[in-house]
Amino acid sequence: MATGQSSTARDAGSDRSLLRRIVSASMAGTVVEWYDFFLYATAAALVFDKVLMPAMGNQYDGIIAAFVTYAVGFLARPLGGVIFGHLGDRLGRKHTLQLTIMLIGVATVLMGCLPSYDTIGLAAPLLLVLLRFVQGIALGGEWGGAVLLVAEHSPAKERATWAAWPQAAVPVGNLLATAVLWLMSTTLSDAAFLSWGWRVAFWLSAVVVVVGYWIRTSISDAPIFEQAKAELEEGKARSYGVVEVVRRYPRGVVTGMGLRFAENIMYYLVVSFSIVYLGTGLGMDTSSILGMIAIAHAFHFFVILWVGRLADRFGRRPVYLAGAILGGTWGLWAFPAFGTRSVPIILAVIMVGLLFHALMYAGQPAIMAEMFPTRMRYSGVSISYQVTSIVAGSLAPILATTWLRNTGSWWPTAVYLLVAGAITTVAVLTLRETRGSSLHELDERDREIERVNA
Repeated sequence: MATGQSSTARDAGSDRSLLRRIVSASMAGTVVEWYDFFLYATAAALVFDKVLMPAMGNQYDGIIAAFVTYAVGFLARPLGGVIFGHLGDRLGRKHTLQLTIMLIGVATVLMGCLPSYDTIGLAAPLLLVLLRFVQGIALGGEWGGAVLLVAEHSPAKERATWAAWPQAAVPVGNLLATAVLWLMSTTLSDAAFLSWGWRVAFWLSAVVVVVGYWIRTSISDAPIFEQAKAELEEGKARSYGVVEVVRRYPRGVVTGMGLRFAENIMYYLVVSFSIVYLGTGLGMDTSSILGMIAIAHAFHFFVILWVGRLADRFGRRPVYLAGAILGGTWGLWAFPAFGTRSVPIILAVIMVGLLFHALMYAGQPAIMAEMFPTRMRYSGVSISYQVTSIVAGSLAPILATTWLRNTGSWWPTAVYLLVAGAITTVAVLTLRETRGSSLHELDERDREIERVNA
């Protein structure tokens, strides 16, 4: 029976037309979700401290307050991972993804409608926090479903290659967010940009949400999930969801968190804190900074796809290990290079940082999909991915900006990244190489354990 299932999976996996449709549907929604999420990050560094926050003691305090509201989205993401991981393992990846894309779109459009602090006082930041929380819940459910939709349809030998596509949607979403704000900041006066220009970027979310939702109606869940769903309905599998995955596969959950730690910290230092350091710290022009970040995001897209192929060719562990070690050193030389205020040098530094990040990020969907059986895979990858963001990506720009304010130095941030790289290096060294492994065989081993424990 397992052989027939594997054959069917290989036949489905070899259908490039099907895979392209699945990838398109996954990326369409993921671009929207990350556009909305990162739009907030950029606006937090440039706008919210001036429009939606009360006046602060110095130039960094308002930015720190805005980044604290930004962190709320990260706090909500594990909750979204639990809720939608449970729904995704029970009902399917497709329907869950349709719900998450609508939820985050509504929250983002409403952000663009918020009155300023001068108009409604403390209600402005409070409403912003509430909408950010909704964004975080939606994104917490989006990532796991999007990458698994592709990973579970992919042939084993090319799983990292295909599953890297939804990962590459992250810089596309960030690129769109940065490009729209860059366009508004360069074509409008500062007063007009702060008054209404930034809001347009949030309202545009409505258009891309409708397109993404429509594209996702044309796809279906993978056969391996349909089989797992049928076994649950027939009572052949006893349980699924977050509690079960933590009970049965704690090592996978902890390892996944360790893999995420340096990657998540590094990304938000490169794409969020760099804006603060270059703009507020070094006094560089906003439009110039956004232009460099936009170019770097485009580069990041292609690098992620390239690294996905490397992970299939050379294995998950060596590629990820290179990213953890190289990424940990980035801050030691990146910030001195920023001090040159040379646009070509700064752009190169940001691009190299995103290259190191891609060495870790591109293979994550394949690695995490290969850790957990199908009946609890959505919950497993979502918890591993999202819980780490609370102590990693959410805190990184807050801590870095606070250290810059208090010490005037980049050294604490560089050491922070170095320690994070060491932690992730340890996690990689404990990782079992799973290149080319069969998800069907993983499910069969899980069934055997179920039968023994029954």
